[in-house]
Formats: sequence, C-alpha cells, structure tokens
Amino acid sequence: MSNKQKETIPKRKLGKTTIDITPIGQGVMQFAGGTTFMKFMYPALTDEQSNNIVKTALDNGINWFDTAEAYGFGLSEEKLSKGLKAANVDDKDVIIATKWMPMMRRAKSIKKTIQNRIKHLEPYSIDLHQIHMPYSFSSFQKQFDAMAEILDEGHIKSIGISNFSAKQMIKAHDILSEKGLVLASNQVNYSLIKRKIERNGVLDAAKELGVTIISWSPLQSGILSGKYHKDEQLFNALPYARKMRSKKQIRDSQDLINTLDSVADSHKATIAQIALNWLVNYHGDTVVAIPGATKASQAESNGKAMSINLTKTELNEIEEKSSMFI
Repeated sequence: MSNKQKETIPKRKLGKTTIDITPIGQGVMQFAGGTTFMKFMYPALTDEQSNNIVKTALDNGINWFDTAEAYGFGLSEEKLSKGLKAANVDDKDVIIATKWMPMMRRAKSIKKTIQNRIKHLEPYSIDLHQIHMPYSFSSFQKQFDAMAEILDEGHIKSIGISNFSAKQMIKAHDILSEKGLVLASNQVNYSLIKRKIERNGVLDAAKELGVTIISWSPLQSGILSGKYHKDEQLFNALPYARKMRSKKQIRDSQDLINTLDSVADSHKATIAQIALNWLVNYHGDTVVAIPGATKASQAESNGKAMSINLTKTELNEIEEKSSMFI
C-alpha cells in the first residue's frame, strides 16, 4: 500500500483522547508463542517472522499495536519494539497499547511495574495503558488512583480497561472523571458470533460515555475466516478442547459464513476481511478491532480489510444473519 493509499484510511479518536488510531490495530499476543501458557496456544515466532508481521501491518495502513505484560512477561512487548525498530519507525508515527496484569496483585504494582513496561517497549511510548481485567486485590479507586499517577508523571498517555462489565466500566469512568481524566477504552471479546456486549449494556454504556470498544478475538480464533467450515480436515486437526468449544459455533454460523462469502466475492475480498470490516463500521466509530497474526499474510489481510466499503444493505444483511449471536 502506497503512502497516498494509507492517508485515505480514516482514523478515529481513541475515546475522548487526542490519540488518532486506525479502525484496525494489530494484536501481538502471538509474539509470546512458545513460552509460558502461550506455548499451548501459539508456536514460537522468530524475530524475522515477528518483524515481518510488524512491517506488513504498517505497510498496509495499520498505525497501532496491542500487547500486554501477561504475554510472555514482556516478550511480546520486546518483540514488538524490535519489529518497529527494524522497520525504522519513529515513536511519533506509531501508537502502542499495553496492559497491567492485576491477578493476585494490588494497585501499588501498577507503579512498581510501569518501568518494566517502558523498558520492554523502549524507545516507544505507551499511548494506552490498560487494566487487563477487574480482578485486583485493590479497589477500583486505588487502581485508578495509581493509573492517574503514572499518567501525571508522563509514563503513559491514556488509560483503558479490559474485560470490564458495563457497571464496572461506568465506575472506572466516574473515578477518572472526578480527576478531570477520561477513560479511553474497554477491550472485550466481540465478534459477529460473540455479540453479548449488545445485550449486557457494555456497548450502550461505551456509546453514552464516549469510550472506545476494542474488540479482541474479532475473528473468534479463525472461525470467522470460514476455513473450518470449508475444510473438515482442518477442523479435525484442532486440539480436542478447542475443537469441542468451536464445534457448535461452526455449525450455528454456517448461514452467516455463506452470506459473508457472497459479500466477499462482490468486493474481491476474503470472508475474514468482511467480518472485520463489519465489526469496525456497523456501530460508527465506537468499535475498533485488534486481530492477531502468526504470519505476515494475515497482517496484510487485516490491514486491507479497512479499505473495503460495505453498503448499508450489506451491513444490515450481515447483522441480520448474525443476530442469533446477540
């Protein structure tokens, strides 16, 4: 993609911050593959492979990346930094989101570990720092007090959350508002076959508060690529636990996949690209997505999904076919 083509991809504000992001970012959890609990999910990637993923994402218009402390205890962050340096990217030209892991910890750990996040990601700034889940030993008040402190000290540029319910998100928003700060985002599992945020209040609250929804697993571990619907051998090769978890979703989504396939043909696109494009456009600017990638071709596909212009009729047709998953 040329620089001129990249400029045509409309950016949107991250919540009510001044940070501009593309509708699709690149998730890099897979960069921690082969280590810790990640070895049961993803293979290890060489620096050459992860560098290629980063460069390909950038070349296809993506301007931000999402990682976390929990992804290999800094390995994903380090490999992201290496990839950006290999691509000769200046700090001002990329947006970085990472997360603090609250499990079995207290709020003081936020200030304690921020230097580790900075070290693993250097020389790149932390544009968005997120509380990975609402399970700290400390109260929300103490957690967001700590987040506000590291923001005031210049270590991060904005504050987000992940996997918070509507009630928890509103509480986080209110605590930050009292400090004159904004809650930028809530990162949740949202896809065409995982639409519960539309009925549990999370999406409505995000729209009302001006909080960006960041969709993790927007292709639902590859189910929304249609590959398992088309290749039974590929499905049978999945690990047993994943196969059992996915079996019903694959069966129930066949009509949706057929519709996505038809729309994809008319746009010379893939099923996955149409699924991503619907996700980041159906609700206006509220929802963005961070699909992962274990190879450069997937990062290319993710980026190109932003250039598709679905008609209102197509958006509504896809919505209707997936409405059973709300």
